[in-house]
Amino acid sequence: MKKVTTLCFLILCFFMSCTSQAQDWANLNKYKKANKELNTTTPTNNNRVIFMGNSITEGWSNAMPSFFENKNYINRGISGQTTPQMLIRFRQDVINLKPKVVVILAGTNDIAGNTGPTTLDEITNNIKSMAELAITNNIKVIICSTLPAFDYPWSPNKEPNIKIPALNKKLKTYAKENNLIYLDYFSAMATTENGLQKEHSGDGVHPNKKGYQIMAPLAETAIKKALKQ
Repeated sequence: MKKVTTLCFLILCFFMSCTSQAQDWANLNKYKKANKELNTTTPTNNNRVIFMGNSITEGWSNAMPSFFENKNYINRGISGQTTPQMLIRFRQDVINLKPKVVVILAGTNDIAGNTGPTTLDEITNNIKSMAELAITNNIKVIICSTLPAFDYPWSPNKEPNIKIPALNKKLKTYAKENNLIYLDYFSAMATTENGLQKEHSGDGVHPNKKGYQIMAPLAETAIKKALKQ
């Protein structure tokens, strides 16, 4: 009886954990404390820049921490996230922090199907919505190209080498039509087959330090341009 009770307790704990994760689908809790501390302890600075994204953004702080040191750069990337998840947390993790600029890098996890099937138009629309929320709140917008990937190790046969260039074309057009800055990482990092260069990544999707060293000056240039607007 004791073993059965213990087993039931463990099963209950498992389902409670799954329910908790499902309820925080957009992972609003990840940066909630950090955001509160930032707003409480850090004076509002007109040159604050928020990097909004997925694991490619989040991993930047680990692989190349010097990029964020002694700057008003705030990393708000969350591994595995898709654009609908980012859209849900955009007010909390971007708008409420009152940055001057937001750098939006997203889309690859949508193509991988991390939160289910989606179209390129739906991905584009989510990024557009984030941009429009930022503009309404007087935040300058930098829209990044999605980084190249030939295939996804965790989700094969999704044809990112075809879909990512098509998505980037949509994002570039939107940025141009709305006088927003388009930050083109793709052209600087792609192979002839639209994959990520081996020297810039260990898995073909996420940049390593050399990859971030390619991205850093491109981002800096775009940020300087945005701050002058």
